[in-house]
Amino acid sequence: MDNEMANLTVIISPQESFLAKGLLGKLKSMGTHAVLSGAKIKELEQFREHAELFVLFMTEEMEEYADAIVYLKDMAGDLDRKIIIIGDKDEQGEIMKLLPEFLVLDWFERPLDMDKLLSCIKKYLEENTGENAKKSVLIVDDDITYMRMIYEWLKDKYHVGMASSGVQAISYLARNKADLVLLDYEMPVANGPQVLEMLKNDAETDSIPVMFLTGHAEKENVATAINLKPVDYLLKTIEKKDLLEKIDTFFKKSAGAKF
Repeated sequence: MDNEMANLTVIISPQESFLAKGLLGKLKSMGTHAVLSGAKIKELEQFREHAELFVLFMTEEMEEYADAIVYLKDMAGDLDRKIIIIGDKDEQGEIMKLLPEFLVLDWFERPLDMDKLLSCIKKYLEENTGENAKKSVLIVDDDITYMRMIYEWLKDKYHVGMASSGVQAISYLARNKADLVLLDYEMPVANGPQVLEMLKNDAETDSIPVMFLTGHAEKENVATAINLKPVDYLLKTIEKKDLLEKIDTFFKKSAGAKF
C-alpha cells in the first residue's frame, strides 16, 4: 500500500470551500494523510480501502447528494469508521435521518472552531491507527439480536463488522480486512463449517482465524468443530467479560508468535 494512501482522513465537500481547503492544508502540515473529495458516489468509492476517518461538510445543496450520504453510511458501517460532521443546527436533524448516531464521532457547528476540530481528528487517529490500530473482528450470525449484542460488547475495543449469513460474510471479506471471524456454527443455507470450508478454499481468506460460536455443548459437536481447526470453540452462553478475555488472549498470543 502506498504510504500516502494509508489511514486517510477524507474531507467531503460538494464544493471546494475555503474551510475544507483550509482543513486539508492544516492536516497535511501536521503530517496527517488527508484528501479532499466531492460528494458523489464515484468520488467516494476510490477511498474505500484506505479511509480511516471521514469529515463531512454540510451545505444547502446536500439533499442533492442523499444517495452519496447513504453510500457513505454503508461504507463507514462496513469498515467500522467514524464520521465528523460540520454544519448548522438546522442541518443536523436532516443528516441524522440518513446517518445512524453510532457512526458520528462528533458534530461541529459554524463558525468552525478549527483548533478543536484538529484536536478531535488527531486524538481519533492516534487511538485508531499505527501501533494503536484496533483489530478487526467480523461477527457472522443469522440471529440479528444476538449479533448486535456481541457487537455492543466488542465495539469499544475492536473494529467490528457484521454479516447475517455465510454469503454476506464472503462478500464482506472480499471488500474488508478481518483479523478474526466469530462464526455461528449453525446457520441456514450455509452453516458454520461450510462457511469455514469456503474461507479455507480461497487464497485471500484461508489464513483468517475463526472462532466458532454455538448454542450446543454436546461432545459430538465439539469434536466436529475442533476437526475443522478453528482457533477456538465458544458457547453462546459466554459472558461479556469471558468473551473479551478470550479474544484479547488470542490476539496477544498471535502477536507474540510473530516474533
